[in-house]
Amino acid sequence: MAEHEHVRVAVIGSGFGGLGAAVRLRREGITDFVVLERAGSVGGTWRDNSYPGCACDVPSHLYSFSFAPNPDWPRTFSGQEHIRAYLEHVADTFGLRPHIRLNHEVVMMRWDGDALRWEIETAQGRLSADVVVSATGPLSDPKTPDIPGLDGFPGKVFHSARWDHDYDLRGKRVAVIGTGASAIQIVPAIQPDVARLTLFQRTPPWVMPRLDRAITGPERWLHRQLPFTGKARRGLLFGIRELQVTAFTKHPNQLGAIESLAKANMAKAIKDPHLRAKLTPSYRIGCKRILLSSSYYPALAQRNVDVVASGLREVRGSTVVAADGTEAEVDAIVFGTGFHVTDMPIAERVVGADGITLAEAWKDGMESLRGATAAGFPNWMTIIGPNTGLGNSSMILMIESQLNYLADYLRQLRVLGGRAALGARASAVHAWNRRVQDRMKRTVWNTGGCDSWYLDANGRNTTIWPGTPSEFRRATRAVNLAEYEVIRARSEQETAGDRTGAVTGAAEAVA
Repeated sequence: MAEHEHVRVAVIGSGFGGLGAAVRLRREGITDFVVLERAGSVGGTWRDNSYPGCACDVPSHLYSFSFAPNPDWPRTFSGQEHIRAYLEHVADTFGLRPHIRLNHEVVMMRWDGDALRWEIETAQGRLSADVVVSATGPLSDPKTPDIPGLDGFPGKVFHSARWDHDYDLRGKRVAVIGTGASAIQIVPAIQPDVARLTLFQRTPPWVMPRLDRAITGPERWLHRQLPFTGKARRGLLFGIRELQVTAFTKHPNQLGAIESLAKANMAKAIKDPHLRAKLTPSYRIGCKRILLSSSYYPALAQRNVDVVASGLREVRGSTVVAADGTEAEVDAIVFGTGFHVTDMPIAERVVGADGITLAEAWKDGMESLRGATAAGFPNWMTIIGPNTGLGNSSMILMIESQLNYLADYLRQLRVLGGRAALGARASAVHAWNRRVQDRMKRTVWNTGGCDSWYLDANGRNTTIWPGTPSEFRRATRAVNLAEYEVIRARSEQETAGDRTGAVTGAAEAVA
């Protein structure tokens, strides 16, 4: 990398968000961009999560880009290897490889108010960019709890997102910590091979049957020959989930029927009433993400599995000790404890116009304008930013909406001409977040009686979008310039004879 290379746009990350942004940039006629990826290949969370049984809980035809349909999905719910292969295919099909810089972890990004650009330091050198698109995603940095005594554990320890494939679990005594989306796939995948599996469960999840099946050859042939059939299939899946959102966002008290289905799913596999009581949630279904599995409960009913209805408190040598005092001797500990979602690690590496990091700006909770831009950080945009998550549908829908917003953001900068930047007004950011949080009050995620990873340290839901994907698409269709201030370099203002606005350093902000 050249010491002073400059590009129009720098994209951080090469998962769905980063590759989607790259495709959209090319479609907008922008070819002066790079995709900075810290790992040695593309794929994001679908590269990192390669644990046994890893698969998506959103139907394949909905969990893919609308502009890159895949008629050859092998199953209705695809496994990790097929999703990762799909992302590699997107990178090839849309000619993204020349733009992708692998092993280029971003160390720091600083806004240069004089030059109106971002100075970016990576593991491989420096560059600058007019605009930064942060697509690092909320499921990129594993969260491992600080457990007393863990450092002295003589066995093997790893997180589900950093699976050690060189370690053979066969015949081992294994502790699995957590009962989220990863753990309920890992448990049935490893249970037949391990000597003993001890599952530490702080809070039981609601689990619905996973209606997965192979997609037949004739179906795939039809989707290849008549692409509109694949589009129709996607549309049907979208419509069903769009209708379901209403119950989560407006009528959580109507979810009792779905809870009955989940309890029936459990009762079919779990005959022991004591175990069934451990596994029955005490909160409203949907408050935490509803998990899909037809093999989780049958695995828990096997003789070599113990369910400890308590979190892990400490480790004493080879003994793991639960908060309720339960002890187990184990050879390996697998953490399925999620990710840094409400405290994005990338925020520590972004220094804005006021000389503070994004993490400092967000110390009281993440806030952005339409899930994209933050006050004090001009020309910096997130894909999958605050309050853009979905509780029951495909994140690809939200990503594509944010790509629409990104495209219009770049169009607005082009129309402004010259050296210009757009900075989100603090008043607009606060107004948007007030509306989001007001809508959040009646949703199942806030009223359902659970403590989920959607909530930040202050108990505020900064993760989920409290509406439908269609509503978000409408809200991000175009940039409203009234929500931004236009920032120009002083030299350009003087050339234009326009001295209005507030001067900050060598730049002027013009409403």
